[in-house]
Order: sequence, then C-alpha cells, then structure tokens
Amino acid sequence: MSADGSFASAVPSVGCDQPAIRFERGQREVFCGLTGIIWLHRKIQDAFFLVVGSRTCAHLIQSAAGVMIFAEPRFATAIMEERDLAGLVDADAELDRVVTRLLERRPDIKLLFLVGSCPSEVIKLDLSRAAQRLSQRFAPAVRILNYSGSGIETTFTQGEDACLASLVPVMANEAANADRSLLVVGALAEVVEDQLARQFEALGIGPVRFLPPRRASELPAVGPNTKFLLAQPFLADTARALEARGATRLAAPFPLGVEGTTLWLKAAADAWGVDSATFDAITLPSRERAERSLARLRSQLSGRRIFFFPDSQLEIPIARFLSRELGMELTEIGTPYLHRQHLSVELDLLPQGVTVVEGQDVDDQLDRARAARPDIIVCGLGLANPLEAEGFTTKWAIELVFTPIHGYDQAADLAELFARPLDRRTRLVA
Repeated sequence: MSADGSFASAVPSVGCDQPAIRFERGQREVFCGLTGIIWLHRKIQDAFFLVVGSRTCAHLIQSAAGVMIFAEPRFATAIMEERDLAGLVDADAELDRVVTRLLERRPDIKLLFLVGSCPSEVIKLDLSRAAQRLSQRFAPAVRILNYSGSGIETTFTQGEDACLASLVPVMANEAANADRSLLVVGALAEVVEDQLARQFEALGIGPVRFLPPRRASELPAVGPNTKFLLAQPFLADTARALEARGATRLAAPFPLGVEGTTLWLKAAADAWGVDSATFDAITLPSRERAERSLARLRSQLSGRRIFFFPDSQLEIPIARFLSRELGMELTEIGTPYLHRQHLSVELDLLPQGVTVVEGQDVDDQLDRARAARPDIIVCGLGLANPLEAEGFTTKWAIELVFTPIHGYDQAADLAELFARPLDRRTRLVA
C-alpha cells in the first residue's frame, strides 16, 4: 500500500521466494468430515443432511452442534446397527424406509444429502446409487445427492469440499450468450456474504453468486463465462469440478485480513477491468476502518511466537495475516494438505525461512512444539487440553472455521481469536 492509501500492487509474482515444504506422514489428530455439517446445515436453509453411520457419528455431530433438545435441526443420523453391519437386513430397503419417513415428516426439505461415514464405507454401502434411486422417486419435489464425510485419510474441512463438489454436477449449464458472472465458492456467514456482495456491487462486478446458496432453488448456473474466487483454501475437489464445467479460477490470496481481502477483491476487479483509481476509492474506507481496528491489537500480538498444528487447512493464510499485519513470529506452520496451485500466492507472502510442514506425525510435532516454546499453539481439541496442562496457551483450530473471519469487517475479530487466549494467560499468571 502506498503512502496515499492506494493499493499499487496486486498479486505478487509466483514462486520466487516460496518456503521449502516438508512432508510428514504418521499418526494424525483430526476430526472427520462429518463436522462440516455443523456449519453447512445452517447455510443451506432448505437442505437436510442424513448421515448413514454409527452411534458414534450421531454423538459427534450432536455434541459438536450443541443443539438444544427442543430444536429441530436440519441433520440426523440413520444409525447402522449390528444387524446392518452383519448383512442380516437389506441396507437399501432400510435406507429407503428412513428417507421416506423423514420426507413425510419434513415437507420443507428440498435438498437431501446422504452423507457417507467410516462404517457405511467399510461395508461398501453404495450411497451414490441410493441417491439416484431415491431422486427418481421423490423428484421434482426433492433433489437427493450424496457425498462422503468419512474420516479415513481426510481432515474435517474436506467435508465441505465433498458437499460442494456434489452440487456442481447438478448446477445448470450457463446460457450460451450469458454475460460473465462471478461465483464466490465456500461457505461464509450471511453477514460476510452481504458485505462482500456490497463491495462487488460498488466496484461494478457482477452478477455475483455464492456456492453454497442459501436455498437449493438458488443454485447458480456455471459455464465458460463463469469466473470464480475461492473463499476457503480447502476446496480442491470443488474447484476441479467447476473447472471441468468450463469455469475459470481467479488466482488470489484468501480474504483474511486487510491485505488478503484487498488482493482477493483486486483479482476480481482486474478481471472486470476496474481501474486502480476506482478500486482504491471504493475499498479505501473499508481498509482504513479495518486498519484502525487492528491497530489496537497489534501491540498485544507483535513479536509473539505462534506454532500451527495441522488441522483445518486455514493455517497458511492465517499465518500470513498474523505475520504481515500483526507482526507475529511464525515458528512452524503445519497443514494437513497443501494445494500448491491454490496457495501459491499465499506461500509467496510468507516470510523467508519459515518452516511449512504438510501432513502430520503428531509425536514429532509435539516434540518440536515443546522445544520451540511458542507463546501460543493452534491445534485441535484433542491436543489443546494436554498442552494447556503443560503450561502452553492454545487456540482451538475448529473455532477458526465456526467464527466469521473473512473480509474487512471481520479482520479484528480474527486477530482477537489469538489475542484473547494470550490475555487470559497473562491474567492467570499475574
């Protein structure tokens, strides 16, 4: 950013100073992809998520969601009993019965996801064929799709990726003479969607649509005139499916913090031919407001050392934000999976010499974290309490997914997620 407030540079050159990336493979500590239902069921307001799994699956979702007993959520579990696992009953007939009963009880459902789990995949229950069979029966009132939320060789945010990828094949074909459109891909809080939509409208960019939509009937069309921006770094399968339909991804950092949001918006502005003066004039008030909000937190976070265990796949863009905008020192950035093409710009923005680790060998990473003695550790719930007992300050990685953190107006909220645990520790030891 120049002295007059203009944002002179867009995306930096790719690949020039990217950090070396080390790959690890060993014991992992992650949630499964079923966790994604917790935010997705709130996002698509007329969808329902039916997990085909065990009682453990049901307990996981229910406890993670914190649903009150009198609430009627948009998810449930078709629990597989011992007789299902032993092949003593017709699993397809049982599933048909459960789905029929569900749709009779809940006529508001317009989109039903059959979500696979570890147990259903172990016994080779073909939910894809089940979805096709049931779609034929209940169409056009209800569309039935399926995806896997299994925790085998995946991390929890890939549940969202699998869900959105399942929507792409049923998106309508873009009209041959359609004007170009922008698709924002990734589940965002409605308040964040509205803020971003206003920014795009002010810049003259549009029409703008979001995936997932708020209602099943609002599923956008896609085709060669569709440009898309990823709002989340864990949507590799969805991006691949959109590109197979002819859409073009706009390369950009992710909209976390002032810098990330500005470069993300700038990628769309450049594609739409918005001149730099117009872009600066429209985005400057939001940037300045966000900078003022961050200023009060910079003194609390600057110079503090942070260690990321691999969990959500948000680690690299968040590390970039904390380092460049708040002055935190990155001791290690672990991430479960790293899509080098989608994260290439983010990697260019990391400080030189930072350690980036893809994958996990949890014992080795625990040893490195203990040796580094960082001020704060970002990790999953399974590691947080033991590390707190050892005297470390931790931040639950899953909270970064549940909290609205994208865009200018949420930049300070994102910073506070790291400032609060450090402030709590300071108060406890005082």
